[in-house]
Amino acid sequence: MKKTIKDIDVKGKRVVVRCDFNVPMQDGAITDDNRIVAALPTIKYLVENGAKIVLMSHMGRPKGEPKMEFTLAPVAKRLEELLGQPVKFISCPEVVNDEVKEAVATLADGEVMLLENVRFRKEETDNDAGFAKELASLGEIFVQEAFGTAHRAHASTAGIADYLPAVSGFLIEKEVKFLGSAVENPERPFVAIMGGAKVGDKIPVIENLLQKVDTLIIGGGMAYTFFKSMGLEIGKSILDADNIELAGKLLEKAEAMGVKMLIPVDTVCAADFDNDAETLICDRDAIPADMEGLDIGPKTVELYKEALKDAKTIVWNGPMGVFEMPNFAKGTKAIAEILAESDAITIIGGGDSAAAAEQFGLADKMTHISTGGGASLEFLEGKVLPGIAVIEDK
Repeated sequence: MKKTIKDIDVKGKRVVVRCDFNVPMQDGAITDDNRIVAALPTIKYLVENGAKIVLMSHMGRPKGEPKMEFTLAPVAKRLEELLGQPVKFISCPEVVNDEVKEAVATLADGEVMLLENVRFRKEETDNDAGFAKELASLGEIFVQEAFGTAHRAHASTAGIADYLPAVSGFLIEKEVKFLGSAVENPERPFVAIMGGAKVGDKIPVIENLLQKVDTLIIGGGMAYTFFKSMGLEIGKSILDADNIELAGKLLEKAEAMGVKMLIPVDTVCAADFDNDAETLICDRDAIPADMEGLDIGPKTVELYKEALKDAKTIVWNGPMGVFEMPNFAKGTKAIAEILAESDAITIIGGGDSAAAAEQFGLADKMTHISTGGGASLEFLEGKVLPGIAVIEDK
């Protein structure tokens, strides 16, 4: 078990917290503040327990330059509204300078300060020891709360822990608890649902999960590469041509390991990649040459529903079709609804699946929605995440 903020005394201590405030912006305004809201329990706990709090995060890809369209000023403003107290913010291209150090030194117990975008410095993504040391000089304790960037070994996510004792916040604690137990010690039957477009992106995850799950369900664009490996025609459907052979080997591997691997039996096809295109529901061995598959069909939904009904743990990563278009969202919505009504522990692995659960208004019905797409995928691969590895063990 990793140490959390509850395992240390924070009163009167300067606590540097790495958050994930990489929120979507439009015309200088935040369009979705979920990532800020997700960090509130940890920040509030530190406020209530008398810590002097220094928050840091990245936003966007300023590529090591102080580009002001990526300033965290709007985040500081939104954070003030959500916390109901002032948040000190000094916008400086160096992130840490004498003015910032002085402001940190004068923080009172329970006060909050936010640093400028750490990626304004190229040393951040280089995991430069000098920059990590500068950040560490602002605190006495480091709190890792940015699961979305925990798979990156950067100065503010990993390097800083060389100079400060490191513990996790509540968000990281929850991520490790749910994703960790799902991978290492799941309640069975354990079913994983993998969607998305490319098989190549998910191969390491599928290979790791085949050793853990009872059933593996495939959907989304990658299904057509599996069809191709089975010798079926896929018309104009998306194809990960480099991985046809590998898809076939994964099917063989699943069979050899006694894992039930389910592939769609029917598909919703369209003449064009367009919501208003002419559509046709056809079996997987009857996709017309001039059409492409854009969603799983109704027979597949029933097949998957049956496979999920007795599950005790379900991990879902990747949509079943082009859910952004209403006419090709039915499969993804059906899976989301099955999970929402299930008694199983339901874990959504961030990214598009999380966006889909939100879109269908079902997010609050899931046991856990991961805040990190790439990080949750690497976790499910069984990889050690640098930002998690640095947290001290209990």
